[in-house]
Amino acid sequence: MTRVLSILAVACYIATNLGAAPVHDHLKPQAKTSTDPKVTNSSKTQRSNQPSKTATAKKRKPAAKPYQVGMASWYGKQFHGRTTASGEDFDMFELTAAHKKLPLGSYVKVTNLRNGKWVVVRVNDRGPYVGSRIMDLSYSAARMLNFRDGVEPIRIDLIDPPAVASAANQGFGGN
Repeated sequence: MTRVLSILAVACYIATNLGAAPVHDHLKPQAKTSTDPKVTNSSKTQRSNQPSKTATAKKRKPAAKPYQVGMASWYGKQFHGRTTASGEDFDMFELTAAHKKLPLGSYVKVTNLRNGKWVVVRVNDRGPYVGSRIMDLSYSAARMLNFRDGVEPIRIDLIDPPAVASAANQGFGGN
């Protein structure tokens, strides 16, 4: 009986760790925090203190114009570990992107126009250099946006750096 339980315990251990194999020559990522300044831990309590929708409808600003709209692709395993334009190693599992003109280190909100999903990524590389694409996303960013093909229509919105910094300093995202 003990032998059967030991074998069962080892089998469970192997099964749970089978999909968690590390990538060769890859540093473990640090814990990430959300960069969305609108996310708060007490959103339910703030809703009750807000004025009615009719009162705020007059004060709303028109929707911000997107920085850019176009087609995006993604890149992953073939570039994993290679040096990017920012000098860091490309990690296909981080939320990063390549853009031709945006400053390296800037944050952008990328929205998949096919399904409405969005993600905030950091620009750390230059490109894309294929066709008329406007951005190359990392594997993880493309996966979060549910890219079903290699190329999808996207919208890029710039994120204000002070807003990102204040959100990180306030500990949003479950620190």
